[in-house]
Amino acid sequence: SEAVTAAVRAVISCAPFGILGLVFTTVSENGLGIFTEYGKVLAVLVGCMAFVALILNPIIVWTQIKSNPYPLVFKCLKDSFITAFFTRSSAANIPVNMTLCEELGLDEDNYSISIPLGATINMSGTAIMQGVAVVFVAQAFGIDLSTNALMTVVITAVTAAIGTAGVPGVGTIMLAMVFESVGLPAAGIAMIMGVDRILDMGRTAVNVTGDAVVTMCMASLTKTLDRNVFQSRNEDLLEESSKAPLK
Repeated sequence: SEAVTAAVRAVISCAPFGILGLVFTTVSENGLGIFTEYGKVLAVLVGCMAFVALILNPIIVWTQIKSNPYPLVFKCLKDSFITAFFTRSSAANIPVNMTLCEELGLDEDNYSISIPLGATINMSGTAIMQGVAVVFVAQAFGIDLSTNALMTVVITAVTAAIGTAGVPGVGTIMLAMVFESVGLPAAGIAMIMGVDRILDMGRTAVNVTGDAVVTMCMASLTKTLDRNVFQSRNEDLLEESSKAPLK
């Protein structure tokens, strides 16, 4: 991780100059309307990530634990989400997630394995970003993607996300492998790098909250979840939510 981080920082330190030149060229050729296209991409990505974090994850928790998931999602996972959002690193968020799991009454033998493992291979936010980026770049270059190509993108994006290190910015580098799988030019990555910092914050937050959600479900399946502690914590959060003043 340290070696990958050093390499990524070396590349990123040069990136602003390259991005400035690329943005200047793109805007001079296409006009300011190109920013509208970036806005559409950001809207799609934010919508997909919000769906996973606020709808899909709560459904998974409710299915396995049969408890109102939203206090957990909005309260317990808040610290984890915020830490990941600003550090942009799944690895840096491991101790925060472990503390959260301990407070929820999860078994240490479970979460001490699942949280570090999830920080390495559970990159759902990264997979979302890579899939949307491929479609965006393909449209920008006027390349039609067949159904087989789109299925290849799904498989390759998930595989690339699993192999992505939990450090800032690596998801964009792994994007080259996804582009190669469907014949897109690697130069298209430059079109994403201009907004990558914002994307990296969102996808990392989705990644780490997924780690905690899966750990809760595994604890329930293996019957190591202390349901008294878990339910008590959930009820406390519900009470806090009901007493919280409207702002």
